[in-house]
Amino acid sequence: MAVPKRRVSKTRRDTRRSSVWKLEPTTIVQCPNCKEYILPHRVCKACGKYKGIEVIKQEEAK
Repeated sequence: MAVPKRRVSKTRRDTRRSSVWKLEPTTIVQCPNCKEYILPHRVCKACGKYKGIEVIKQEEAK
């Protein structure tokens, strides 16, 4: 069975533990066509366009 040779200091232990759980906020960008906020590299749900090309046909509001 493996046993540590030396005791790990509190600083070294806490440094190792702290870097694992850092969360980053999700990135959101504006659609260049309708200025809605969307996730990058996804089709805009509001206008149905991706990189200026209409991918999903949207019905016009009456």
